Amino acid sequence: MTPPSERNRDLICFSHLRWNFVYQRPQHLMSRFAKQRRVFFFEEPVYDAPSQYNEILDDPLSGICVVTPHISSDTENVPAALGHLLDMFMASRKINTYITWYYTPLSFAFSAHLKPALLVYDCMDELSSFKFAAPELKNWEQKLFANADIVFTGGMHLYEAKKKFHSNIYGVPSGIDVKHFIQARKFTKDTIDQAYIPHPRIGFYGVIDERFNVELLRSVAELRPDWHFVIIGPTAKIDPVSLPTNRNIHFLGMRDYNALPEYLAGWDVAMMPFELNDATKYISPTKTPEFLAAGKPVVSTSIHDVVHPYGDKKLVSIADTPDEFVAAIGQYLSTERSTDWLHEVDDLLKTMSWDDIWKRMDELMTKTINNKTINHENKSQAYV
Repeated sequence: MTPPSERNRDLICFSHLRWNFVYQRPQHLMSRFAKQRRVFFFEEPVYDAPSQYNEILDDPLSGICVVTPHISSDTENVPAALGHLLDMFMASRKINTYITWYYTPLSFAFSAHLKPALLVYDCMDELSSFKFAAPELKNWEQKLFANADIVFTGGMHLYEAKKKFHSNIYGVPSGIDVKHFIQARKFTKDTIDQAYIPHPRIGFYGVIDERFNVELLRSVAELRPDWHFVIIGPTAKIDPVSLPTNRNIHFLGMRDYNALPEYLAGWDVAMMPFELNDATKYISPTKTPEFLAAGKPVVSTSIHDVVHPYGDKKLVSIADTPDEFVAAIGQYLSTERSTDWLHEVDDLLKTMSWDDIWKRMDELMTKTINNKTINHENKSQAYV
């Protein structure tokens, strides 16, 4: 646990994800940090303002201060404008001793002048492989690696790809709030907007973007018109018009994180029909353990961090073609799951709580700060 002296340091998190978007790794970790220190969540800018200003939201539930910079779309020097807004905000909140935490290397373009006690890069995804990724992203990531004191990766496959870039790097796959998702095993009443959908139901929640295999979903739905597919989540970076319109596919839109177990409870099988492309090469889906915690069998395409360990342990079925997907789902629908399967799931989930993951990261950060202080003192003494 963080020593009292370390809790005096504020934490500034630079994120490419909005705080009020899908609840995932940044929200889980920052909410826990906020219990011991001030946390400021600096979002990517919104280009809609005639003049520059910071939109500030003090979130009462998490205790986190969310900062959204607004600048003009014709701003000539964006990094300088964002750096100015950042400096003004830090001065207004008297942020003097602090840790910086990066999810997006692009933020380093306007914050490299800061002097944090610790610089953390939580490499959650291979952002440079995502659709519409900024061409300069790889260059800024190299600079972030060169300046970071400690690096975490959101999955083990990503760790293998990144470990050569830093000497103090750790693979830390995302965890799960077991108590939250295990509630799905007890719900018996269906949600109003899902109650009309016939069984069997095969469900997915998450962002519908270039990582989601729309054509696989369409083909499976056509092969089994008697099955119904429930899709929960926002659409991003793809044209909604391109989504399949099969009568047995039901797009419900985005739902609150707190409501997800109730929707999960009404599914017969959970699915993860991800594309196998550059954008999914290193992903480590947090929904895998969430679906399992709900007691739902899972069928997924062969994403590396799903195959290992979930597929290896026979806790998730792996299928890549429409026929394979139909066969795997059909097997689950026709076979009652044994209590042994659920026991194996629960044994694995015991090692994956967000509290334990956050504690490990926090301890590694404290160790890194201590080593950094010792090294600085040794260098100072060498010049005496």
